[in-house]
Amino acid sequence: MSEPLVLGIESSCDETGVGIVRGTELLAHAVASSVEEHVRFGGVVPEVASRAHLEAMVPTLEQAYAQAGLDVRDVDAIAVTCGPGLSGALLVGVAAAKALAVAHDKPLYGLNHLAAHVAVDQLEHGRFDRRVAALLVSGGHTEILLVDDIASDITMLGTTIDDAAGEAFDKVARLLGLPYPGGPHIDRVAREGDGTAIAFPRGLTAAKDAERYRYDFSFSGLKSAVSRHVQHEQRMGRHVDVADVAASFQDAVVDVLTRKTVQACRDHDVDTLVVGGGVAANGRLREMVLVRAEAAGIEVRIPRPGLCTDNGAMVAALGAEVVARGVAPSSLDLPVDSSLPVTRIVA
Repeated sequence: MSEPLVLGIESSCDETGVGIVRGTELLAHAVASSVEEHVRFGGVVPEVASRAHLEAMVPTLEQAYAQAGLDVRDVDAIAVTCGPGLSGALLVGVAAAKALAVAHDKPLYGLNHLAAHVAVDQLEHGRFDRRVAALLVSGGHTEILLVDDIASDITMLGTTIDDAAGEAFDKVARLLGLPYPGGPHIDRVAREGDGTAIAFPRGLTAAKDAERYRYDFSFSGLKSAVSRHVQHEQRMGRHVDVADVAASFQDAVVDVLTRKTVQACRDHDVDTLVVGGGVAANGRLREMVLVRAEAAGIEVRIPRPGLCTDNGAMVAALGAEVVARGVAPSSLDLPVDSSLPVTRIVA
């Protein structure tokens, strides 16, 4: 029996993504981003994002069909992100998926956006043949996961108790006068700076936090420390070295992310780590996680940057795993859930 051919639709935030996957083979990967429409607001505006999805959905579907040399009539199933994310944005993707499913009599699968960020790695590095750990770092989520089965069994080990890493990057970028989205700009500027120039705090790494917050993250205090540093330098009439601040901030984030994740792998006897989500495109994170994981004897799998950010290929990749296991489709009254937990993979 051939592997499932799945169409995936993603619209949880500011990218309209459509992917087509057969098993772990990527056939089409089309993305339309509305990031530029949000730049002047310094962040994503939900209503603007929803309108952009409406305008981009059909052209992005057509682009994916053309790349694959297929159309919706050829696929075995339609998978769509139904959460977590912005409710209005999610509704656009789910409505489109429902329409296609009804019109072409295809099974519909409402899937978890976060689990899809992990599943997409299989398109580059093959299937997970054993338990893996995953570090998920995106605009709104920072989590350490234990993945026994990408289609049915994910355990959350740790999460952020305040700002996610991506949110911290955006807020610090704003403090430094850098454009939105902050992550790529801080990564770029930090290359010219000294990551040891300023001793910014490492949240939840003190001995007193080892038991209660062993795998959890906190970046709010770090963001405040950057703000205080900038304000102090300005009050003293000194030039703020943006490159040094960016590099020191970035190193503080990456230090905590990699330290806690490697510790989780050791504690749970896991020798493979998957890194996913938009922040996984950060150069310093990719560099440090490889160094620390290698020292601990842990294999690291990170998708190429284009598959780290939100896209339909990741939804199709997860959909192919779910279909292959014979999981029952979602109902046609599938709702969206802006706070869908990562442990609920199929809605």
